[in-house]
Amino acid sequence: MLFFYFIGAVVPGAGAFEIAAYCTLKKLADTVKGRAKLGVLAFAEAILVIPKTLAVNAGHDAQEVIVKLVEAYNNNLSSSSTDSIGLDLESGEACILQGVWDNVRVKQASLAAAVTIASNLLEVDEVMRAGLRDLKGGGGGQ
Repeated sequence: MLFFYFIGAVVPGAGAFEIAAYCTLKKLADTVKGRAKLGVLAFAEAILVIPKTLAVNAGHDAQEVIVKLVEAYNNNLSSSSTDSIGLDLESGEACILQGVWDNVRVKQASLAAAVTIASNLLEVDEVMRAGLRDLKGGGGGQ
């Protein structure tokens, strides 16, 4: 279960949704076995592109900001708070959000598109590998 909340048709902005999703997916990865675990971890890392981009565009070090946001999110969870943790663009620090929102439909569409594109790329890669195997192995036997 993701530990973020919806209010009407918006989700917390400033990278809060992505940090919550990342942390939740990392926990989920601990329960997943085999190759699927790698997929969950890769998806979790990919979701961080939004807060990383926000940080870089605001002139901050992306990795440092992500570490701060994840730590703040985990501290917030352990204190049983329902506050959303996002990025203060001016300071580069984690902050409790007030009035920063993203449209939920945009988030849904972005995530759905990302999954579809990644799936298509993996299918193309699989087809190309199969074709190379056939070429190396002599082909269809006619």
